[in-house]
Amino acid sequence: MKTAKVIILAGQSNAVGVGYTHCLPKHFSSEKVQEYKNGYENVLINYFSHDISSIRFEKTRTGCAEKTKDTFGPEIGIAEFLSEKYPDEEFFIVKCAFGGTNLYHDWLSPSSGEEYNSQSCALGDSDSPHYRSGGWCFNELVKLVHQSVFILECMGYKTEICALCWMQGESDALDMTHVNNYRSHYENMLRDFNDAFGDFTKNCVYADAGISEIWQYYREINEHKKEHANSTANSFYIDTLAEGFTTLNEPESEPDTAHYDSDCTVRLGTLFAREIIKGKLFAD
Repeated sequence: MKTAKVIILAGQSNAVGVGYTHCLPKHFSSEKVQEYKNGYENVLINYFSHDISSIRFEKTRTGCAEKTKDTFGPEIGIAEFLSEKYPDEEFFIVKCAFGGTNLYHDWLSPSSGEEYNSQSCALGDSDSPHYRSGGWCFNELVKLVHQSVFILECMGYKTEICALCWMQGESDALDMTHVNNYRSHYENMLRDFNDAFGDFTKNCVYADAGISEIWQYYREINEHKKEHANSTANSFYIDTLAEGFTTLNEPESEPDTAHYDSDCTVRLGTLFAREIIKGKLFAD
């Protein structure tokens, strides 16, 4: 039985992807832009983000972000890197991301939920999904991964979750209570994810990307991310500030300062893919 190498991409809007497709020609050749638009045959994606869901695996290409926008996410850089380095292997991306969401509530996982769950119970909502499990984003992630595993099994694959790529923290960087709980909530989320998919995550790599400096407590959030990566096996931190990521240039008429520019969105995916490789999951 063939093994499906699965890469999870999760988080908020910079994971959804607000890289504008029409801005790509400023940074890449026309041939490369067309490649991004056409997609990658050996890197497929199943995604759920806001108003759009693929329902199944399809070629990773621009447009796997929001239905009303011609945008893309880090999956493009992941797919490009893996397709070029391993043209004869197959990869499967599962993307679950929602803009404006936080780890304190939306992505909260069950083992972080004592205080959160007691609040639900105090409201007389003991049947709430948040009381029984995690926040709605975490629940959707678990649901989508289960669905993806089922699809892959029906396609004749054995599933291996090779990586979880996390691009989130901007919303939490606006509230010091969120900031103070960020690391414990993140570590609990990873632990709960592994509990849900333990048979598939034995060699999983965890790659976490920093947030930009426009957010009030960005230093504190990024420090939590760094400290976790430095103290945890198979965990990596991508320092987007040191990499020179920008948010101030696109679109030209009215820059979207909350989101990485299109070239940086591609590069974020490339850096995620490099960290996956660094985890020595695939032969060089």
